[in-house]
Amino acid sequence: MDPAALQILISRLTGVAEEMGAVLRRAAFSPNIKERADCSAALFTASGELLVQAEHIPVHLGSMPASVAAAIDVFGDSLEPGQQVLLNDPFAGGTHLNDLTLIGPCFVDGRLVGWAANRAHHADVGGIAPGSIPPEALEIDEEGFRIPPVLLTDEVRSELAANSRTPEERGGDLDAQEGANHVGIERLRAFVDAPLQEIVDYGERRMRAALADVPDGSWTFDDVLDSTGPRPEQQEPARVVVTLTVDGESATFDFSGTDEQRPGNVNAVEAVTVSAVAFAIRAATDPTIPANGGALRPVSVVAPAGSIVAARPPVAVGAGNVEVSQRVADVCLGALAQALPGRVGAAGQGTMNNVLVGGDGWVYYETLAGGQGGRPGRAGMSAVHTAMTNTLKDVHRLGTPVPGQSGIHTAMTNSLNTPIEALEHAFPMRVLRYRLRRGSGGSGQAPGGDGLERVIQLLEPATVSLVTERRTSRPWGLAGGGAGASGENWLWPNGDESRRVPLLDKTTVDVEVGDAIQILTPGGGGYGTPA
Repeated sequence: MDPAALQILISRLTGVAEEMGAVLRRAAFSPNIKERADCSAALFTASGELLVQAEHIPVHLGSMPASVAAAIDVFGDSLEPGQQVLLNDPFAGGTHLNDLTLIGPCFVDGRLVGWAANRAHHADVGGIAPGSIPPEALEIDEEGFRIPPVLLTDEVRSELAANSRTPEERGGDLDAQEGANHVGIERLRAFVDAPLQEIVDYGERRMRAALADVPDGSWTFDDVLDSTGPRPEQQEPARVVVTLTVDGESATFDFSGTDEQRPGNVNAVEAVTVSAVAFAIRAATDPTIPANGGALRPVSVVAPAGSIVAARPPVAVGAGNVEVSQRVADVCLGALAQALPGRVGAAGQGTMNNVLVGGDGWVYYETLAGGQGGRPGRAGMSAVHTAMTNTLKDVHRLGTPVPGQSGIHTAMTNSLNTPIEALEHAFPMRVLRYRLRRGSGGSGQAPGGDGLERVIQLLEPATVSLVTERRTSRPWGLAGGGAGASGENWLWPNGDESRRVPLLDKTTVDVEVGDAIQILTPGGGGYGTPA
């Protein structure tokens, strides 16, 4: 196929994945999906390789191939048209229990053409605290309802509903996922005779060409997660380290030396780690490389089993998807910054600032944005124009450092905020303050972007869980730039800021009517020595 025709084919298929995402959002019940777009969609080849993906959530998309592989392993060629496979088990193709993945085969005249898959974050799937990412959890069974790869049936739907604090919402969101896959399967049938394998092979060629421009060598970078839970013995840092080795047209990310998995939920399964590697390598080399399975063929990941980047059961892993993934991306980008000076920016906020609030029959979940790192002024930089994150899309003059954006998600998430009007309509809460946290970005020739401040007051008694990072450590600067400010969590008793009480980075607290939670998110690191 000639290059122009191949690009048209890729664009058409990507449009199918985008349509799947649009259907999912429009049909969803929960604000987390319909307002925040905490969902992703992709198409796969018949053999299970990632074919195309929509511009959705990086940590979803990079790990979804493990879900499709798990479905194929369990069901093989026994699936029939119209059947779909559901899973959320992190140790059987999933990432954390909130992310329900639905996978459906596409057949034409009995021939398997490929697979449609989508993943959506369900705000509550049970567990010991509302929101199903309890920082107190030590084992996965404490986090919620665990689903290995199974056929989606009425019985499975009923079990999911029975284990959730918000059963109606779960059913509505799952209906939306099923509908999104029906659209994807129907559209994919039109490509039965298209050379789909050429798309994946093209991704491999592009990645090999990009790696050939990286000098051979090895570079090591390490960083920390501030803690692994609220207990005193968990309030100790956990080290994440990677050694990047480039040899010709191949690269290896070796996480040997990373700390072993810890009691608590700050552990990631290997699929999450692979997703962060995939994000970082495309962001730093060539963001126009198609994000498909072929692009990862020249990239190897060594994640020691039983470490916090390749956890084993029965340990809890709820925060691995949302927090460990961020630090894995940070260290990968830090190593790439050494390999490619002037191609990677300073660290972004490095956390998703997870806020989970639940009361009688309702659960609110949100991740809060922060500062982006300052960047050198050229294409191919860290977390810029990556097609997997909502950072800068414009192109700046070569050699002119660019300040980081403020109040945005970076790296492993691309979700939106819950608009104040939608939040206050759906939940018994009032937003008292929502603004940028001026001055929180690191100093530099290109300063880091600022974090934000959000204060939410409860109008009913509720349970609040916080799963946050960068409350002790700070997002690092680069090339002489300063570090961004660390984040802060506070409780305002009866809404009185003058009596505010500090909260741990990871904690669960019961709050009364009138109490307020204040979150100050980290700023991004600065790039370049300040003038």
